[in-house]
Amino acid sequence: MTKRVRVMRMSVEQPLWRALTGYRVLTMLYAIGLFVAAHQKFDRPWVAIGYYVVLAGWTIGTLPKVANAASCTKRFLIADLTIALVGILLTPVADSHQRIVHDGPTLPSIWTAGAVLAFAIKGGWRWAAFASALVGAANIAQRGRPTQDTLHNVLLVCIASIAIGYVVEVARASERTLARALEIEAATRERERLARDIHDSVLQVLAMVQRRGSAIGGEAAELGRMAGEQEVALRTLVAGGLVRTSHESEDASMGAVVRAVEEPDGDADDGDICDLRSLLFPYAGARVTVSEPGAPVTLESKAARELAAAVGAALDNVHRHAGPDAAAWILVEDEPDAVIVTVRDDGPGIPEGRLAEAEGEGRLGVALSIRGRLRDIGGTAELISVPGQGTEVELRVPRGKAGKER
Repeated sequence: MTKRVRVMRMSVEQPLWRALTGYRVLTMLYAIGLFVAAHQKFDRPWVAIGYYVVLAGWTIGTLPKVANAASCTKRFLIADLTIALVGILLTPVADSHQRIVHDGPTLPSIWTAGAVLAFAIKGGWRWAAFASALVGAANIAQRGRPTQDTLHNVLLVCIASIAIGYVVEVARASERTLARALEIEAATRERERLARDIHDSVLQVLAMVQRRGSAIGGEAAELGRMAGEQEVALRTLVAGGLVRTSHESEDASMGAVVRAVEEPDGDADDGDICDLRSLLFPYAGARVTVSEPGAPVTLESKAARELAAAVGAALDNVHRHAGPDAAAWILVEDEPDAVIVTVRDDGPGIPEGRLAEAEGEGRLGVALSIRGRLRDIGGTAELISVPGQGTEVELRVPRGKAGKER
């Protein structure tokens, strides 16, 4: 079957590109509006009109270039900044000297800040500092001298663009860190899933071969010894080995990307509903009693399978540690907000600290086959054991996680 690829895209800077797109259009209209309101004061209005025709065509025609980081190329940034600088330097040619002396606006006005902000969003604070320095030099050159208002405006654009560039760099680093964290989490969950499958099959077979071989003796004892060695080695690998992750992170133009490759189950779809009782009924036997409601206990197929597998793992622990003569009881409770399955036995119980010790030895039956399964479907597993009074395992799956359809 074909793998399903699920893409999770995280981008803090993408809203900045959308905001920049709107800013460029609005400031272009604002600059043209300033000219229309004061065109009679211009010495050479036709120069301003020619520039605004170019500015309007450039702004509208290059809207796709400021849609994201991939489209905003270095060549575009240089051309865009050139348009702004030319407009600033043309201001003394088009406007009257009196308006320039009294700190009148340049031809592009605040549209120039959009060109600088594009540098900031694309390349960070260093690019922003470079672009704002050029704009500041052009403003001082067209004024002829550094006035207070000119310096104020230049510093404002410089500080704002550098701050935005720095924020963008921090956001990108955070996105990459988050993508890596999701990648590690996915790898860990995949490792735990494989560890559960191995524990429920291969490790138990090896343990059985070791016990039977030791009991039979002779050549079978040697076979049992080898099986025991392989069991220890495999448990060590399962507990500490790494599984190749099916996730990869990218620093793409629209933000950090986590691409999750999901292997299809080959079983029922996740949305299918099944009766949990039908999965638990095969566990009933001479020494295992199953008590269940008279009505169907419906859960999503995946949740029901994992819950039933956890019950099976709990029963395996009863048979292995409580002895073949131990009795077990399975109680199924269909609550309005959760499905609860309790597995109880009359064995000797578990000594205090034994579970932590077993987990340290690589015996992950409770940690993975029971608690790990329930955690993956949004449930919880509680284990209560008193030496001499048996063990009780309570498995709870909330309705919201189980996805029951009523």
